[in-house]
Amino acid sequence: MVNVIIGLILIATFFVMVWYCVKGYNLMVGFFVMATLWTAIALIGNALSPSDVMENKDWLSVLINVYGDGPAEYSRSILVNVFFGAFFGRVLVETGIAATLIRKVTELGGDKPRITMALLCIVTAVIFMVNTGIGPVISIAVIVLPILLSLGISAPVALFAFMGSIMAGIFSNPVNFAQYQTIFKGFNEAAGAYTFNEYFNFSIIASVVALVVVLVVANLSMGKKKSYSWAANAQQSGSDDAPWYSWIAVILPVVLVLAVKTSVPGADGKPLTQTFPIIFGFIISGIYALLTTGKLKGNYSEICRRFAKLFTDGSIDVAPMIGFLLTLAMFNNAAAFAKPYFTAILGDFIPHSALILAIAFGILTPLGFFRGPLNLVGSGSAILAVVLAAYPDNAYTFLFPLFAVTTIAPQHLDVTQSWVAWGFGYSKVSSGDFMKKSIPTGWIIGIVMCLVAYVLYGTSF
Repeated sequence: MVNVIIGLILIATFFVMVWYCVKGYNLMVGFFVMATLWTAIALIGNALSPSDVMENKDWLSVLINVYGDGPAEYSRSILVNVFFGAFFGRVLVETGIAATLIRKVTELGGDKPRITMALLCIVTAVIFMVNTGIGPVISIAVIVLPILLSLGISAPVALFAFMGSIMAGIFSNPVNFAQYQTIFKGFNEAAGAYTFNEYFNFSIIASVVALVVVLVVANLSMGKKKSYSWAANAQQSGSDDAPWYSWIAVILPVVLVLAVKTSVPGADGKPLTQTFPIIFGFIISGIYALLTTGKLKGNYSEICRRFAKLFTDGSIDVAPMIGFLLTLAMFNNAAAFAKPYFTAILGDFIPHSALILAIAFGILTPLGFFRGPLNLVGSGSAILAVVLAAYPDNAYTFLFPLFAVTTIAPQHLDVTQSWVAWGFGYSKVSSGDFMKKSIPTGWIIGIVMCLVAYVLYGTSF
């Protein structure tokens, strides 16, 4: 009975957190408060009725786990990836590679709005397969959005298409993969063996499906607007183009991770696949981009200063996200201690059929919006803990894609996403106009990709 009462209290605070996210309040502070609240409630619950998750732990051990181990583990496995990914994003912007690609596809599309929009969205998706952070988003947005607007595409459609193409690219972004994998690993140690290579087949399908859905919705939303020939102006207003062979840098980190791998004996004697470290991939790709665009000139001190500035600027780009991720790590660890109480309430409602679970996730994908209960970087950690408890340890190969879908599709089309919020101010688009397209789009992608996840991975569970 104690577990049920504590569970009801936790669920009540959970809905308060969803309301907090919808209102657009500071997420870093919000998740710190939630971590503290859930830790306190779990400690009280354990004092009234001891739980397995706190066995052999006193109150200080719990605090160390939530506020010490959580951020430390997250920093070790995720933040270095984020920083170097942001550094690489800065390289693509500063070398002009991103701008060159955008100008070239604009010239290719000419004054045909639908074709130009499709080409720009494809290039944007490819760029964000390796980029992250609000800095690269803004740097590319201020190039892409004026082009779309000059072609007569309305501001709501232009903003939606651009943000949707970022979302499509994020599905195949190794930095985001590592972030979600760490969350999974916090609840299931076996999930640490899941690699980006295993996930990539699903992710590339998701990227293609997401981009197609975004473009279909954008085209259906377009009216007959007057067009302008941007291609002629783009060449005049742009800086010198980066050479064609430098463009390879955009996809080079992902190619290295997928192509370079070895097999070594694991601790259990079974072969263990090792892949190319993504951080080294970002560094090599950044050096290649700088070399091939002639930006690595000067003496040794000047080159060192250039690298330091690129890394510093990249770090500034992702600084607000870092604080949020560290408090999210606290919340995730607190959710692990709250798991028994959520299980007492929700455990009987978790489907044990993989097909039914996939259908449920697809139908409930909108719950990933506003950092909701199916969003891993929102308030979804508690639900993840309950779902993992209902399935065998190796089920993460199926559950990871499900949660990736209900996290990425809604989150990167959501008003709580920092760069989406920036886009509202830049393009003068209202959140209501944007959400009329973003929520149905995220929902469609969720239904399609959850079924794809079942077909690819769910039939064995």
